Amino acid sequence: MSPDTNGVVIVGAAESARLGVVPDHSAMSLATECAIAALAEAGLTIAQVDGVAGTMSPIEIAFALGAKPRWLDGTMVGGCSYMLHIRHAVAAIRAGQADVVVIAHGESGRSRVGAPGWAKDASSVAGQFEMPYGVAAAFTRFTLPVMAYLEKYGLGEADLAEIPVAQSRWASRNPRAFRPKLLSVYDVLASPLIAWPFHQLECCPVNDGGGALVLTSAERAADMDLKHRPVTVIGSGESCEGPGPAFMEDLTTFRGFRDASAEAMRTAGISHAEVDHLMIYDAFAHLPIYGLEDMGFVRPGEAVDFIRSGATSPGGKLPTNTNGGGILYAHTGMYGMFALLEAVRQLQGRAAAQLAAPRTSLVLGAGGMFSAAGAVALRAS
Repeated sequence: MSPDTNGVVIVGAAESARLGVVPDHSAMSLATECAIAALAEAGLTIAQVDGVAGTMSPIEIAFALGAKPRWLDGTMVGGCSYMLHIRHAVAAIRAGQADVVVIAHGESGRSRVGAPGWAKDASSVAGQFEMPYGVAAAFTRFTLPVMAYLEKYGLGEADLAEIPVAQSRWASRNPRAFRPKLLSVYDVLASPLIAWPFHQLECCPVNDGGGALVLTSAERAADMDLKHRPVTVIGSGESCEGPGPAFMEDLTTFRGFRDASAEAMRTAGISHAEVDHLMIYDAFAHLPIYGLEDMGFVRPGEAVDFIRSGATSPGGKLPTNTNGGGILYAHTGMYGMFALLEAVRQLQGRAAAQLAAPRTSLVLGAGGMFSAAGAVALRAS
């Protein structure tokens, strides 16, 4: 592993006190609640914040907090946006453009309090070439690649069901998981069919919740009274492929995953063997399959057998989605923040289903339906 050269650390990581159904909180109140809690973990005040990022307007987040930032990032490319925010914040802190950056997420995905309406621009690529044929919701857009994958490798519904089964072994150990039941393949296949081949337990729930991260320089963190040990950002990557599955070069592999993860590992100077904790954005059951293969942890067509073997489950050689994942833990609409928070908690030694002294975590996020991708490599201090 190469020596750390970026010197930027995560010193605060907080999740909303309530997660699941929170009808009395707006998206903004969830975001600000988490930002204040994350700052408290670092012993910082809002007056010390000079950088703000989020998928909601960072101007409105800063105003709601009472912060006066000199750096803003409103990057919005879907659920992996928070991985990109970390990447951009690291660059800003290293360049002296900000000293303390708050990345805040709040989403009233279930209760829809303060949440904007959803409408696809009819002039967009997807609006012209997908929506006229009834392809609109996430589960209808994602069926195309997963059907191609199952066909190519001779797999079926029971094989796809192995993913939530494996992740339930983590979710059952997590008291905050929205779906904490230990699952069997039968349970998954017995749940309602949403859009073939997806059954309900292979699709993410829609929750209310929020999370926030606070980043600063390692030099500054050394003099801070931190509640938890800092986590170093050692590498990152971002990429995209197209407006959605219908525009992929190959429906059975996502170029965004391949490129973003390769960049994150290259900049971190780590090999696959050095990754001992993995988080893969999993709005639907097939995403961990693509993630494992596109990142190069297994060869094409081998991910299902790898998961079935127990390799990603408790006691396995590559613990993956250790909070239960977006399918079982929580998914507010954009899951990336929760994947990052779990990685930080694992490296700080305070996760619900804690691993034995993990050293390096790799987090892979998806934006849209195989549109954008972001990856972040983290190291325990």
